[in-house]
Amino acid sequence: MHITLLGTGSAMPVPDRVQTGLLLERDDRALVVDCGAGVLHRLANTDVGYEGVSSMLLTHHHLDHVNDLLALLKARWLAGEDHLEVVGPSGTKALLDDLIANFDYLEGRVDLSVREVSPGEEFTVAGFDVQSHETVHSVECLAYRFDGVEDEGTFTFGADGEASPAIARFAAGSDLLLHDCSFPDEVDVDNHPTPTQLGEALAGADIDRLYLTHLYPHTNGKHEEMLDSITAAGFEGEVGVAADGLAFEL
Repeated sequence: MHITLLGTGSAMPVPDRVQTGLLLERDDRALVVDCGAGVLHRLANTDVGYEGVSSMLLTHHHLDHVNDLLALLKARWLAGEDHLEVVGPSGTKALLDDLIANFDYLEGRVDLSVREVSPGEEFTVAGFDVQSHETVHSVECLAYRFDGVEDEGTFTFGADGEASPAIARFAAGSDLLLHDCSFPDEVDVDNHPTPTQLGEALAGADIDRLYLTHLYPHTNGKHEEMLDSITAAGFEGEVGVAADGLAFEL
């Protein structure tokens, strides 16, 4: 399983981080998870390209996770690739129906397949076996666990949401956990964790590597401090800060 971080930013843009998006590859299959603003351009700079991605998995419907969804659909259509499968939480079909209705020249010209999944569901998309887990967020939001095959490792994407013992249990045994850590400790925030909150929730968890993502501008200049806070709070695995373009081979 090859994982490329397309976007590691948030709803507040910074020059070196676009909004949330991941690219998962295995053999000749590719899956994009979330598609915030800027992700389409990042995807165009990969070997797969937007032409090679026919499956999309959404964690939730906040703008910074779906901004480029329709743009991806149109770019693929213009490139002669009219099929796109979109999988996500409840409300995903209504979201796509509304988007297409506002751009009616796409109606009848694209082969759009939409599937909704529930918290706790196990399913397959683009050849990846996935488990879902509902996070603590302001809207329905699903974290996803991708269990490897044969000698592959396990990857968990925590999506957006507060740190919790439940997400630690869900990610247990993961070789890599990518988790929201939007703000430094001094910011009082709901629906996103601070480093100390995340470290406390993951203390003692069987997780090899943790990378922090969904970074707001408030974290600039504080990354080392944030990493130290997570370790001090009890997380015992390797910890790092995500960056656009960072790639992992599991």
